[in-house]
Amino acid sequence: MERFSWLRLLWLLAALSVVRTVMVSRFPMNFRHNHKMAFRIFYQIGDSESDLPECEEMSVCNRVDTYATPWIERQCRCPNKKVCSMSIDARDGYTVVDKNRQLKLCEPVSRLPTCRYFRDVAWTYATYPDNTTKQTMHCMCPKNSVAYIFKHETYDTPKGLSALYFLACSPQSKMRCQRKEPCRLFTVKKRPDVDEVSTNTLCQCPKNHRCPQHHSEPSVISTPAGGFTEDHIRTYSGYCTSELP
Repeated sequence: MERFSWLRLLWLLAALSVVRTVMVSRFPMNFRHNHKMAFRIFYQIGDSESDLPECEEMSVCNRVDTYATPWIERQCRCPNKKVCSMSIDARDGYTVVDKNRQLKLCEPVSRLPTCRYFRDVAWTYATYPDNTTKQTMHCMCPKNSVAYIFKHETYDTPKGLSALYFLACSPQSKMRCQRKEPCRLFTVKKRPDVDEVSTNTLCQCPKNHRCPQHHSEPSVISTPAGGFTEDHIRTYSGYCTSELP
């Protein structure tokens, strides 16, 4: 795949994440304690568990953001009073990892087959007029791969416009970064108490160099918003730096 096509796909993934947070984010309601760590909890709709819809099969019930201090966005209630995992352990048996997010399911992820590159739908992501979303897993991307949007559909409904995005798996890019080329993009959406950050790796740094992991690092600079006009959304480009001896 050409480098230009990769850039367009990565920007589209970042845009999808930001659109979700603009439409879905509500107010933080409480803290949930897990050992010594406190997690801020958000609800995608309403302000309590009873306001959430019941999860459908293989739907994401929790999104756990692990970019900085972990926080959770509740998506739906598991059926039969089953509790959706709030653990930050990606090996708890109910987690699909998508970069700095852990997608929790009500069902064991062992039930998901392994996706074939470029062919299988890894997951679908639906947005609805009432500001709710639904993310449904269909297979697991192989190790060291990334998900990308390969098509989307829109639907007119009596309540407004709905959209459905389809994502497939691709091997992680092994392209070496060119001189003055960013190795990672950061899209940062400011929320009342936390930042929601989407990251996209563009290329691999040369030997003895590293790509920044956080948008506050010195080798990261602010960039044009890539089509985002909202004041609370910022984009940043990270560049390779020499590793200290």
